[in-house]
Amino acid sequence: MKQKTIIIASLVYFILVGFGIHKFYVSIYQFNLVPNKKRIEITARIFIDDLNLALKRKSGKTIHIGEPNETPEEVVLLKNYLTQHLKIKTNGTATPLLFVTKELEGNIVICYLKAENISKIKTLEIENTNLLELNSEQQNVIQTTINGKKQSLLLTNENPKGRIEL
Repeated sequence: MKQKTIIIASLVYFILVGFGIHKFYVSIYQFNLVPNKKRIEITARIFIDDLNLALKRKSGKTIHIGEPNETPEEVVLLKNYLTQHLKIKTNGTATPLLFVTKELEGNIVICYLKAENISKIKTLEIENTNLLELNSEQQNVIQTTINGKKQSLLLTNENPKGRIEL
């Protein structure tokens, strides 16, 4: 009985240590159509350390998004990175994204973007390559609420594009 307890305790320990070592590479993007404002509002939730690493690789400098010594230039770099790596087409037409603002929630940076002059959507094509250059296991989860209908996409290195049809 004692030997069985030791084996079970050892298995639990190694499983927990394994989960502690393995990092999840996931970002979440929520797309909401707001018909009365004729726009799509996008909320992106991204781990700060991954985002800073991606921005460092792009700029060649250490980046401090979410830290007290964050600079306005780093925020511009963040805006450019997000809008270069997140592209959408509404009803087959490329639609520009505007970075609105960001805020912090623990070790997550929440970025707000929008696409304007959109009143009706039949199709929404999304290409999201944010953080894909960092890790082959990166997953960008897309959740949409359009005309009261919820749909999701999972975008990865192998499949960075998706399409929602309404």
